[in-house]
Amino acid sequence: MDKKSSNKIELEVKDLFLMLIRKIWLIILIVLLSASGTYIVNKFLLTKYYTSSASVYVISRQEDSRTTFSDIQMSTQLTKDFMILVKSRPVTEEVIDKLDLDITHSELASMIKVNTPQDTRILEIIVRNEDPLDAKRIADALAEVSKERMVSIMGMDEVNTFEPASIPKAPSSPDIIRNTVMGGIIGGIAISLIIITVNTLNDTIRTSEDIENYLGISTLGIIPLEDEKVKEYKKLKTSEAAAIV
Repeated sequence: MDKKSSNKIELEVKDLFLMLIRKIWLIILIVLLSASGTYIVNKFLLTKYYTSSASVYVISRQEDSRTTFSDIQMSTQLTKDFMILVKSRPVTEEVIDKLDLDITHSELASMIKVNTPQDTRILEIIVRNEDPLDAKRIADALAEVSKERMVSIMGMDEVNTFEPASIPKAPSSPDIIRNTVMGGIIGGIAISLIIITVNTLNDTIRTSEDIENYLGISTLGIIPLEDEKVKEYKKLKTSEAAAIV
């Protein structure tokens, strides 16, 4: 790239920057409107969801007296099986019957997320629900039913509850602050792109620099247009002269 092309690109970038600076009031206005609109939608229109989780500890002992390394390896594999078991139809349907829930298996399964921290035998059963109390009840029930199923299917002695679920005090979604900030940022980016696009597509020649850039010719001079005040002054003089006559 030659020096002339580099200077031209730098000039165009500078022009775009100055263009945005001149429209900064519009950009700020759109950012505020976008952020305000996003806040109102998230605060008053979107459904709030609460999250509660129960944790169980999966361990399989081959000897009653102590836990061996083989037991730990086996428990790690069982934890993966347990993750699938929690969302299985037999477990969800038993929980629905136990809590007398008016939902289907697929609806309940969509509320459940199963997670296990790396290199642990702890299984987290996370439930997302519109009601904080129901989120806790379902998480606890899933833990209990899953434990019973695991013991009966895998022939394990026991699966222990590591931490029971608690009633969430605040909704986990929507994240109002995050969404509001993102709404403002997206609004600012959108209006900036619109301003740049409109001005880039506008090929109207407005200055002597535009003549040199677009037509490649130099301007010898500039003839200014009459100012409104000059026009008014001339009209006033003309009317005064007519009155004297």
